[in-house]
Amino acid sequence: MSIQMAGSSPASANDKLIELSKSNENWVMPGKDYSSDNYSPLSEINRDTVKRLRPAWSFSTGILNGHEGAPLVVNGVMYVHTPYPNTTFALDLDDPQKILWEDKPKQNPAARAVACCDVVNRGLAYWPGDDKTPPLILKTQLDGHVVALNAKTGERVWDIENSDIKVGSTLTIAPYVVKDLVFVGSSGAELGVRGYATAYDVHTGEQKWRAYATGPDKDILLADDFNDANPHYGQKNLGLETWEGDAWKIGGGTNWGWYAYDPGTNLLYYGTGNPAPWNETMRPGDNKWTMSIMGRDVDTGKAKFAYQKTPHDEWDFAGVNVMMLSDQKDKDGKERKLLTHPDRNGIVYTLDRTNGSLVSADKMDDTVNVFTHVDLKKGVPVRDPEYATYMDHKGTDICPSAMGYHNQGHDSYDPERKAFMLGINHICMDWEPFMLPYRAGQFFVGATLNMYPGPKGDRQNSLGLGQIKSYNAITGKMNWEKMERFSVWGGTMTTKGGLVFYGTLDGFIKARNSDNGDLVWQFKLPSGVIGYPITYERAGVQYVAIMYGVGGWPGVGLVFDLQDPTAGLGAVGAFKNLAHYTQMGGGVMVFSIDGKGPYDNLALGEYTPEQKRADGTQ
Repeated sequence: MSIQMAGSSPASANDKLIELSKSNENWVMPGKDYSSDNYSPLSEINRDTVKRLRPAWSFSTGILNGHEGAPLVVNGVMYVHTPYPNTTFALDLDDPQKILWEDKPKQNPAARAVACCDVVNRGLAYWPGDDKTPPLILKTQLDGHVVALNAKTGERVWDIENSDIKVGSTLTIAPYVVKDLVFVGSSGAELGVRGYATAYDVHTGEQKWRAYATGPDKDILLADDFNDANPHYGQKNLGLETWEGDAWKIGGGTNWGWYAYDPGTNLLYYGTGNPAPWNETMRPGDNKWTMSIMGRDVDTGKAKFAYQKTPHDEWDFAGVNVMMLSDQKDKDGKERKLLTHPDRNGIVYTLDRTNGSLVSADKMDDTVNVFTHVDLKKGVPVRDPEYATYMDHKGTDICPSAMGYHNQGHDSYDPERKAFMLGINHICMDWEPFMLPYRAGQFFVGATLNMYPGPKGDRQNSLGLGQIKSYNAITGKMNWEKMERFSVWGGTMTTKGGLVFYGTLDGFIKARNSDNGDLVWQFKLPSGVIGYPITYERAGVQYVAIMYGVGGWPGVGLVFDLQDPTAGLGAVGAFKNLAHYTQMGGGVMVFSIDGKGPYDNLALGEYTPEQKRADGTQ
């Protein structure tokens, strides 16, 4: 359900972006609109017609590493991003054989050495322009830079440094545009980076505010009424008091995931990541405000609320996952403005997004064992001590693993069915901590991990590592669930056609019936998928597009040819069979009914002397 505009008066550029997001011809931001629900009202592709889906056209990026996120589609142009070296392409949807422009930045290659889990990038942002500044494509680079490109020409408008790779701080996040601001997070908690979110003036790149996850309240930017609706969450001075000594200075809490925004509340929503190091013995306390859902005023950065999901995290359950907004009636029949967040810790949280009040907290799967349940009154998870981690002890069969039962995938919400479509990891682990010193720019983890399929998977053959599920946040029930060979890492998209689309690590794009999960269509792609699908309309035709290119955390063993099962922070062992099903190679594949598309016009593929001037060839 799209969020409402009542009572708000966003900037004119914001109005333009909202109008563009409502058009079926566009996909102008991660999540499609500010609700971040990855839902489309298009229905030409439906349960009856989906079996006729065929490739319409494709595009290779020429980059081998993992391709996360999704392209943007704005006014007849598709903007495609890549992992490092963070190339951006602009393609004409009426003739995508010709690249309108390309931006291939020169970066310090040292950034590759401090990237945690492959050199991925999660996408682009679009700003529609005004009388001062042309329309822009905003991008992040692995080396910590944020760049604004002229959307029509690809020329650089400004370039600023957000993160310092010398201390291990990189950028993999998709920027997020609201009003005349662009929001960018940070990466590097595995190297002891102190996390922050920053707002920049979209015209110039000037910093407007920066909010840290840890430290004094003035750095965290707490509003005067912070958590007034829920004082039991904690209020003032906790960014210092819940840490021992100066541990907060290297305490993690980076945010490299997804944003959502409600024009009615004027709040920006996102999650902060894990504390550093992973070894919990080295940082006593609740370690606020890591692992938290934040609601911040977009203009000032002041936090109205923060809800910490995993106090004193022991398992690397970084809380940066997708935030999806919906308006629904709660169990008492009261209409609520909700925020739903499937967390790495195996719990799906739903909050009242006006004040952060906890509405529900349900296990993503009944095999979650680190917590028995979440105490809704206190707002804290109740731990099972059998699955704790501590020095001189090897924890076994801990579910979820550090990858979480949900990770970076951008999921979707179907407002007709009131169902969240969740791509799930089904992975457990053994965990053995060790002590280590902090050294700037070096990995600061302090744990050795072995990962393997969860109880419903095939542990003997290292398969059954994923699930796809339909979840109702009000009843707390799963409508249906299906197992997958590997994790559903990239996320889902739902449509009015009664379909949920997603990609798989072994290289399929699939469509399932939204009501029961039955598989109704699939296509084998050139490489595995760690991004999410989008859909758009062009010249009366509905298209579905998806990026392919295996990699990311689950693909690090394949990408970097690693053999030690504990390498890649434990991912290599869990996904040791991935290379038997897919190989690297990145690009975009676009589908339509019967493959209808621009190249039905055979002249587009032909060259004649009369085309010289039009093509710009000599």
